[in-house]
Amino acid sequence: MRVPVSAGRPAFQPARDLHYSEVSVAVAVPSRVTAAPPTDLNARIAGLLGDLAAIQTVRPKAVAFRHAAATVFSLATQLDRMRAEKPLPKFPGIGPSSQRVIDDVLETGASATVERAVDASGKRADVERRRTLRDRFFSRAEVIRILADPQLSGVTAADYRADFQMHSEWSDGSTTLPVLARACAARGYSHSAVTDHAHGLAIARGMSADDAARQHREIDEINARHRDFVILKGIEANIDATGAIDVSDEQLAAFDLVLAAPHAKLRETSDQTERLLRVLETPGVHILAHPSGRKRGERAGIVADWDAIFARAAAVNIAIEIDGDPSRQDVDFVRAARARDAGCVFALDSDAHGPDELVYVETALAHARLAGIPATRVINCWPLDKLRRWARSRQQR
Repeated sequence: MRVPVSAGRPAFQPARDLHYSEVSVAVAVPSRVTAAPPTDLNARIAGLLGDLAAIQTVRPKAVAFRHAAATVFSLATQLDRMRAEKPLPKFPGIGPSSQRVIDDVLETGASATVERAVDASGKRADVERRRTLRDRFFSRAEVIRILADPQLSGVTAADYRADFQMHSEWSDGSTTLPVLARACAARGYSHSAVTDHAHGLAIARGMSADDAARQHREIDEINARHRDFVILKGIEANIDATGAIDVSDEQLAAFDLVLAAPHAKLRETSDQTERLLRVLETPGVHILAHPSGRKRGERAGIVADWDAIFARAAAVNIAIEIDGDPSRQDVDFVRAARARDAGCVFALDSDAHGPDELVYVETALAHARLAGIPATRVINCWPLDKLRRWARSRQQR
């Protein structure tokens, strides 16, 4: 099945409560990793607009700069390429102040306007901290460039059959199961999993056991009406501070796919390797989802011995997720290459909270391609019968 790579007017929309970022690749990359180019111009401009948002003392101005940053970050073409072909159009949400930043960067590669404003705000230290948290995040234009690069090897959009992290109105998503199912089928998927949050994450309106049972009845009804597309019964379990999850052993067996993801203690500086190793020993867990919990421009995420975690995940055959949400991009291509070398299998997911966000999976695909991950190691590319066999083997451990 083919996933269409979006072109023209971008369907890529900013995720919830984003901060904006630029790509920096001044890092040592593992073998067989293709380094991203040093300049993702749209990400750089969006990052600078995010800096302006962060220093505002009046909320409407902060919101305006965040919206401008999101607009630039989601453009399908780099702004310098746009300007080389014709004068830049007027973009919704880009006012004179934001346009001045764009012009600065296009002319000089930086923005004296932003630097003066940051100095005058007295928040230079906070802005510099945020800038260190923007490494290896791709703008939409960069994602499209990576997916179109014929020199890259590994999984392609044409290999992709199914998305295994998305959320509906049963927890914190914006739409119904039938709408999500139709949107997935329209993208050419043969199956996908709806993975609403479990009850322990109250902030995301997590489902109780009774809610999950009622959702499963609805899924059965939808599947009975469709011949060419299957909704799998999934759940996103929350990993607590000790490494336990908020789904009981009895409940785990009711789900086709179980994601386990951390949502707390994401700013701690202490080592949390044991927390993640414990969840890897939980029978019935299939995917370690957005494992570091990093957030662009906001937090670096969990401190852990990732090589030890990847080695154990490979040994117990749990998939490592590359989350395509633009604010997460977790695991990025450098860390993904380490998981590849450890022998891991992967899940590439959108983390969509509505149909318009299913396109986020293309960001996950971009990181996977840069990391040289083959389609055979991506569970989203497996036929449904193979996926079910693998899932049952995890439940029987």
